[in-house]
Amino acid sequence: MPNEAIYLWILTLTAFGLFGRRVSRYVRVLLAARPEKRWDRVGRRLRLVLVNVLGQRRLIEEPVVGVAHLVIFWSFVFFAASFFWNLVRGLLPFLPIPYADEVPWMSAALAVSGVAGLLALSVAAVRRYFFPPPRLEKSKDASIILGLIAVVLLSSLAGQWFRTSAPAVSRAMWWVHMVTVLGFLAYLPYSKHLHLLASPFGVFFASLQPGKLPEASSGAARREEFTWRQLFSGLACAECGRCDRSCPAFQSGSALSPKMLMHHMKELARGTAAGHTGAVFVGDVITREEIWACTSCLACMERCPVMNEHVPVLIEMRRHLIGEGDMDESLQQALKNLTRYGNSFGAAPRARPKWTQQLDFSIKDARKEPVHYLWFVGDYCSYDPRVAAATCAAARVFHKAGVDFGILYEGEHNSGNDVRLAGEEGLFESLRDKNRNSFARAHFNEIVTTDPHSFQALKHEYPPENGASSVLHHTQLLRQWIVNGDLPLRRKLHMKVTYHDPCYLGRYNAIFEAPRHVMAALGLTLVEMRRNRTYAYCCGAGGGRIWMEDPPVFKERPAVTRVREAAALEGVRTLVVVCPKDLVMFQDAIKTTGLEGRLEVKELSELVEQAMG
Repeated sequence: MPNEAIYLWILTLTAFGLFGRRVSRYVRVLLAARPEKRWDRVGRRLRLVLVNVLGQRRLIEEPVVGVAHLVIFWSFVFFAASFFWNLVRGLLPFLPIPYADEVPWMSAALAVSGVAGLLALSVAAVRRYFFPPPRLEKSKDASIILGLIAVVLLSSLAGQWFRTSAPAVSRAMWWVHMVTVLGFLAYLPYSKHLHLLASPFGVFFASLQPGKLPEASSGAARREEFTWRQLFSGLACAECGRCDRSCPAFQSGSALSPKMLMHHMKELARGTAAGHTGAVFVGDVITREEIWACTSCLACMERCPVMNEHVPVLIEMRRHLIGEGDMDESLQQALKNLTRYGNSFGAAPRARPKWTQQLDFSIKDARKEPVHYLWFVGDYCSYDPRVAAATCAAARVFHKAGVDFGILYEGEHNSGNDVRLAGEEGLFESLRDKNRNSFARAHFNEIVTTDPHSFQALKHEYPPENGASSVLHHTQLLRQWIVNGDLPLRRKLHMKVTYHDPCYLGRYNAIFEAPRHVMAALGLTLVEMRRNRTYAYCCGAGGGRIWMEDPPVFKERPAVTRVREAAALEGVRTLVVVCPKDLVMFQDAIKTTGLEGRLEVKELSELVEQAMG
């Protein structure tokens, strides 16, 4: 059928021309952005695609809609293969090959996947229009996409059904199928559902260290100042709202919406937002209130099915605001204290080891005598009186266990983790260098810290250069001693407790089991909160938020929400934490909610000390 081939050629060239024109525009935008290396470790990246694109791992965690999405995806894969097969056959009719649905095994696969796809599509449609989860984008564009997919599946099934009984109808359905898919192809890069094309590449180019911050820069406020991968996050966004549903800032009523952040990044990449023609994107489109609301808990990135990177984008914007001096007074004062004193409390460095005066033994100075473990204590464990009891308990546990440990005394400075997350890159580098100098003067084999924020910085941002073998959180060390029989536990603590996974120990470093193992060894009965491990709710202190004032629009602070969740557990009167900031935040939240006498917060070291007798 020569005329049909000509028509098909015209339609194909038009569709691919429109598709290529738009995609090439996106490529030019990405090439003009700041470079960022994402081509390393190809094998691991391919595994990410296998698990998260072909296997849809993050989607099937929601059983019903996740499985429906997986079925739709694979139906689409089968029908895409069938389409290109038929396209080649239609464009080149002289080739001695059959159409896809004329091959028995392919015809059977298309029939099964077509019916399954339509059923799954019905489930997705019912969810979208009758039982939508919060923050799911409900746009006409989404309805068009669902409709196009339905037409693609129905036209193929109808073509097969009428092949023998009504060849003319079957041929008409073939044309409906081909025109619909070509139209879909032309429409896709212009639509809000560009993520169908971009998301597999987004997964392939995902960060292999999700908690690692972007390379040092002066920040970003315009399109060309962001990295290409940060812009690409906007193009890959499905606007499904999973990030908003997990974000403590958004759930607390702040201005920040991770979903809308990605939406605006998409507009920036497409050239439809302020920031591409000279107007400032940061301030005009993304407000300072949104930028400073982030707790850097990583929940948004952990839940994103296309592995978008919200936190690095916000860090770039914070760096820009810091450069402009645009921050609230409390943050500004904390940064001044850190610059002058090396801690956020504005206390003299010589007061850092003052807490040791409460002990009936002395702790070695690792700068003066060699120790096996250098304990990096951290600001809150050193200076905050609310944490002093937990800090002393940890010291007594180390001492009773016969551990050879020491501290840096006034030679320790803030680790800089929250400083860097607040966007103050220069101050972070200064604190890093001061700590490195102190490490160089000390003699130790391993570092242990009771502060997950310090753990993150020391393990990933600037590990010691003196040959130290590892950086450990104290829960890892406690577990190791229990397994080896080196921790003298004399009695069981028969208590029901619940446990809060700190963001920087859990999501950032995947340390979930060590503290639970210790609690089990103590004889504690752990009752998990609904949101635990990877899905644990943030206390609200991270990313420098602990130094900032709460916005007036807050519904309920994350720490308040969390202690209510703990207090609602039957028979639980103790919330166990392993982070000094959690201890401070939850103690304050218990007072705010009037839960004193109903719930208490304990650092795990305090319970270990009780069990040691």
